[in-house]
Amino acid sequence: MKNMGRRALLRMAGRIWGADVEYTIGKNAMEEYTMIKDESLREKFLSSEEIYPGKIIRVEKWQVELPNGEKAMREIVRHNGASAIVPVDDQGMVTLVRQHRVAIDRCTWEIPAGKLDSPGEDPFAAAQRELEEETGLRAENWKKLTTIYTTPGFCNEQISIYLATGLSQRNAHPDEDEFLGLTRIPLAEAVSLCMSGEFRDSKTVIGLLLAHLTLGAADKPVLGASTVIQRFMGAASSREAE
Repeated sequence: MKNMGRRALLRMAGRIWGADVEYTIGKNAMEEYTMIKDESLREKFLSSEEIYPGKIIRVEKWQVELPNGEKAMREIVRHNGASAIVPVDDQGMVTLVRQHRVAIDRCTWEIPAGKLDSPGEDPFAAAQRELEEETGLRAENWKKLTTIYTTPGFCNEQISIYLATGLSQRNAHPDEDEFLGLTRIPLAEAVSLCMSGEFRDSKTVIGLLLAHLTLGAADKPVLGASTVIQRFMGAASSREAE
């Protein structure tokens, strides 16, 4: 035992007490590091200047003081935030929306989502609204999966991601400037498309993977990514041709 390395001991503990042992030790180490080191990394806000007051975003120029006392400028994008939903029905099918994103000039498959109407809006209320608007779905059961920072290097946007089950269908009523396509595929196939890199939208990848784990599907076989892509994208192309 004296010569066993730390990782070997953790693996042994994990077999006895469960995988949470190594996670807990790692988490404690991160918390200890955070308490000691964060102040030496922190930038101090000094002033801001509004550059662009947009409808969805506001662009500001910030002056900050660096940890070494020097001054620097930061270009910051402020956003109200958003909510996103992974709607999974009783057959394990997830509903996705197809939308053209002009900023990257691509049509992408994404989980339903929408921005908060104001910074103070309840993200859960927004999630319920956006799910019905984009897909016509309502859900009896909701579980918050996580909240993510989309691009913390320059933007304060947060997206709250929810799992929605117990679905019932109503009529969709997207915004006037929204043009969406809808599809339903098995959640396991959607995860394969995330793992293959076919799905690149960050909220979609995170939401689908967390939903897959939350629903206890992690130990179920996932179809080969190449087979899934050919079948799924072939079906999408057929629908678009129509």
